[in-house]
Amino acid sequence: MFVAKVTGSLVATQKVASMVGYKLLVVEPYRVDPVQRQSLVTTGRTFIAVDTLGAGLGDFVLITQGSSARMTPETKNMPIDTVVVGIIDQIHVERTCLYARPA
Repeated sequence: MFVAKVTGSLVATQKVASMVGYKLLVVEPYRVDPVQRQSLVTTGRTFIAVDTLGAGLGDFVLITQGSSARMTPETKNMPIDTVVVGIIDQIHVERTCLYARPA
């Protein structure tokens, strides 16, 4: 699993039947800053993820990739590689809060 930030959305009116009705999000994986460990920094990559939870722009989410992305009841029959499996409320590293979802 990976931490990612929702940076956008994608609309595809033509897609396989199993994906109809599911929102597609542009997500950018993040990691703990390897030097200061006081913030999250982007990995510089971007993925398209199926969202079954209702995440929104700017949310930090938990994503799963590869065959694990097809292990949820909602995605088991989809030809996907990335899925949002959680919307993150807080991230703490070594007593420092790196992220807290706005109320």
